[in-house]
Amino acid sequence: MSKGNRIRFSLSFFVFALLWMGGLAIVSAVLLPQHLKDLVGPNASTAIFGVLNAATAIASLISNLLFGNLSDRTRSVFGRRTPWVVGGGLVGGLSLFLIGVLSNAWAIGIMYCICMFGLNMMIAPVIATLSDRVPNDMRATMSAFMSAGTTVGTSMGTLIGARFITIQLPGFIIAGVLMGIAGICTVIVWPTEKSSKDMPPVKGGFGELIASFRPPVKGARDFWLAFVGRTLLIFSYYMILNYQLYILESFIGQSKTSAAATISVMSVITMVVGLVGSIASGAISDFFGRRKLPVIVASVLLIIGYLLPWIMKSPSSMMLFAGFAGLGYAVYGAVDQALNVDVLPSKEEAGKDLGILNIATTLGQMAGPIVTSILVVSGGYNLVFPTAIAFAFIACIFIQMIRSTK
Repeated sequence: MSKGNRIRFSLSFFVFALLWMGGLAIVSAVLLPQHLKDLVGPNASTAIFGVLNAATAIASLISNLLFGNLSDRTRSVFGRRTPWVVGGGLVGGLSLFLIGVLSNAWAIGIMYCICMFGLNMMIAPVIATLSDRVPNDMRATMSAFMSAGTTVGTSMGTLIGARFITIQLPGFIIAGVLMGIAGICTVIVWPTEKSSKDMPPVKGGFGELIASFRPPVKGARDFWLAFVGRTLLIFSYYMILNYQLYILESFIGQSKTSAAATISVMSVITMVVGLVGSIASGAISDFFGRRKLPVIVASVLLIIGYLLPWIMKSPSSMMLFAGFAGLGYAVYGAVDQALNVDVLPSKEEAGKDLGILNIATTLGQMAGPIVTSILVVSGGYNLVFPTAIAFAFIACIFIQMIRSTK
């Protein structure tokens, strides 16, 4: 790969994650929970938010597998991945904006699910590009740029969301625009994908298409270990991240405006440590050719980040969570996608199989808050933090059991 193309791929992965994550974080981390709280009150909003996350988790499971497979099979002058990346951004951006316009919980839930379909229509093909077009000794670095974009996007989105917590519609507009242009900007920045029009056509009819969605079984031990480990680690982080507003207001006792100010500081902390940690970890992982050691470091940092708010129960402890857990999540994200490509059973079905592994991400992001919702209703926030610690510890064990990569 030429130096110019290497730079373009690095920028494109960073820009992609920055834009879609920035748009989603505005809504999921701040505006949606507050929008629900304003509509139905504090008690009902917690339960509804959990139900919405359950519905979107299912939508993400389906869409990630669907679009990863369909992009493998796409034959067009624009390539296999590009049409889905552009189209997914437009669908996701429009639906994300419409969440802020609607005032009915059912309608909001449906639109949120449509947003997940659009989002995963982008994510699955972009991740498959790591296998298609990026050599092995550069994958952790590219994964790190994507992790850095996710980290900065999360912080940027949370900051923007906190700014519009009292006047929400402009925030939803910004969120929709950011996600809407994510796919377009990505395909403009990365080297133009070659046409797939002349690739051998996919044989078989509808029955073969349905059969192609089967998950890998033969030689897939490490694949499934990576899947479970990834799900649990992300699960633990989003148990707290998506409930940070409610934790500050209901567990720590801050007002809406004070919580928004604390979230803003947390976002800056996460952005700084995440940007440095992800890029440095990716380069180090590629240099030494190791993927599992950074996961141990990440798990320790995450566990420390979960422990401090549980013990200290103060706004400053949530800032420490932002520092330790944000760094840990960035270190893991730096090698995440490179590890996933390393454990693929078949390169020919990379889009579909990476789509299955990406289900772990969306499953963790969406299902983690469901568990938080259940725990809060049954026993309060004191149950949330030790549960997150346990999930992070178990996740590290699963990933260390992988044999096909160091």
